[in-house]
Amino acid sequence: MFRKAGLRIGGALFMTVSAALAAGTATGTSPAAGKQPISREELKRRVAPAIERALRYQAEHQRADGGWTSGMPFGGSDPAITALVAQTFIQHPDYGPEHPIVRKALDFILKYQQPDGGIYDPKMPYLNYSTSVALMALAATKSPALENKIAAAQKCLKDNQWVEGKCDNEGTDITPFHPWYGGAGYGHGRRPDLSNTQMMLEALEQSGLPAEDPAYQKALRFVQRCQMLSMTNDQPLADGATDGGFIYTPANGGHSMAGTVKTDDRELLRSYGSMTYAGFKSMLYANVDRDDPRVKAAWDWIRRHYTLQSNPNMPARRTKQGLYYYYHVFAKALQAWGEPFVVDATGAAHDWRAELADELLKTQRKDGSWVNSADRWMESNPHLVTAYSVLALQIALR
Repeated sequence: MFRKAGLRIGGALFMTVSAALAAGTATGTSPAAGKQPISREELKRRVAPAIERALRYQAEHQRADGGWTSGMPFGGSDPAITALVAQTFIQHPDYGPEHPIVRKALDFILKYQQPDGGIYDPKMPYLNYSTSVALMALAATKSPALENKIAAAQKCLKDNQWVEGKCDNEGTDITPFHPWYGGAGYGHGRRPDLSNTQMMLEALEQSGLPAEDPAYQKALRFVQRCQMLSMTNDQPLADGATDGGFIYTPANGGHSMAGTVKTDDRELLRSYGSMTYAGFKSMLYANVDRDDPRVKAAWDWIRRHYTLQSNPNMPARRTKQGLYYYYHVFAKALQAWGEPFVVDATGAAHDWRAELADELLKTQRKDGSWVNSADRWMESNPHLVTAYSVLALQIALR
């Protein structure tokens, strides 16, 4: 029933791309030949104390109901943030799914499972996001006792996907030619976006949805429409685009949280780091071959924009927005890719695990938490940002 993240992509993940290796461009491994990545033992020595401090901080702030607060004006514990925090405890060998902290958190989360199988607060418009992160936490327990609840949550996510038999907000039928097709939004009829779609895909993959389930390929159609690559993207927003990075959504003419960029003859939506890693990861989860032009273009974008100092390619005054979400998806995407180094466009080889760890260790606060000074997308909430950071470090240790 359960699947370790990245396992399903199997043979495609490790196949040899001879021509690309010879050129040192598609996988970026040739310039790193002879270099050794940081050992797991050394990495663990560096990051284990930071993870332990972070979990102590979270444990001290668990509320009496078992949850953690979103910090939003309405107050109270939040099932989505609680699920993210709970997963960090579930995956730590000193805690695990039977620890009292985790049991309290899971009990709180499951109180929010709705008749449609979703796990969300019905007063909040985050059905897909909340159900996705809750499903990942439940799957991480590997508990047979939760299989029915997991199956119900999977069904809810699939039911929320924009596919045949549905209509958009203007009453237009959803078909494979519709820009919403295959995507997922926050739920309750809201238009799809790549952030929600990648969360849905990851939750389905980690919870063991079979690889042949049509939800993956339907989602892939939406994902490729988020890529600024005219050769494979049939949407007008990508006309003339060769960038290879990803935007937030192609829905309703397209939108990027990074704004636009001017070219010689037109203005294009600007791709950016967090969505590019999200799109790249989603293609891998959907079994797209690494020789595929969509994957190669995304990987080239990653090489050109490799950095941990900012959310890449965001406008100058917004480079720190979504930074810890970016670290989280950066780690997941590169872990799924399976290479120890990223060779950037200058030829420099980056041991991404070590560099990610170093960056996070520099920004951890004395109390064990992390917070983003750029508070967009709730990144002023220490429970959310600390969960993102610990999950990223746990992925780096795999």
